[in-house]
Amino acid sequence: MPEWLGASLSNGQASAPSLLAWRIGAALVLGVAVSGIYRWARRGQLVQTTFLTTLVLLAVAIAMATQVIGDNVARAFSLVGALSVVRFRTVVKDTQDTAFVILAVVVGMAAGANNLAVALVGLGIVGVASCFLWPHRQGGDWRATDCVLTIRVALTPGAQAVAEQAVAAVVSRSSLVSAGTARQGVSLDLVYRIRLRPGLAPAQVVADLNSLEGVESVELRRAD
Repeated sequence: MPEWLGASLSNGQASAPSLLAWRIGAALVLGVAVSGIYRWARRGQLVQTTFLTTLVLLAVAIAMATQVIGDNVARAFSLVGALSVVRFRTVVKDTQDTAFVILAVVVGMAAGANNLAVALVGLGIVGVASCFLWPHRQGGDWRATDCVLTIRVALTPGAQAVAEQAVAAVVSRSSLVSAGTARQGVSLDLVYRIRLRPGLAPAQVVADLNSLEGVESVELRRAD
């Protein structure tokens, strides 16, 4: 193993520009690996390209910050104060995304602290775990996906019963999540969590339900 590579894998301090470039470059590669694992874990789903870029740049930024701080406690507090003005303006919708943000921070810190072994072993374990923790989801297949169905029916005799019978005919399972009045009490909103029967197209289901007498509107979307 080359001497410079062996030094970078050890847990010591170094100030040579070549070693600093290696550590920050390693953070870049590790960030790309984190981004790749995240993209693979989210296969079949819509993923924001900007979030993938954020994971890569975050690993590099943390590696640089770790090099700047070193063992200086005063510098660490100063850097935390300077970075406190930076905030995430976009709310992370899924806790899985938050986990990958933390993973990018950790691998960047490991690269900056000259402890690549931790980052490499951790990435390997996360990559293997992704095979079991985040199963493949088909983007165009709604059969294995829970959906939220919202039906607005008129408050007329029999309208709710007709809607419920129609829903039961197109789902393999369903549960009523909420019910409430709308349009100043002249309509009723029924919200179901459902699983569509195999072979049914979502658009056709919406069209069929909307054609029922007493049904005013229908909305079908994937559950969060």
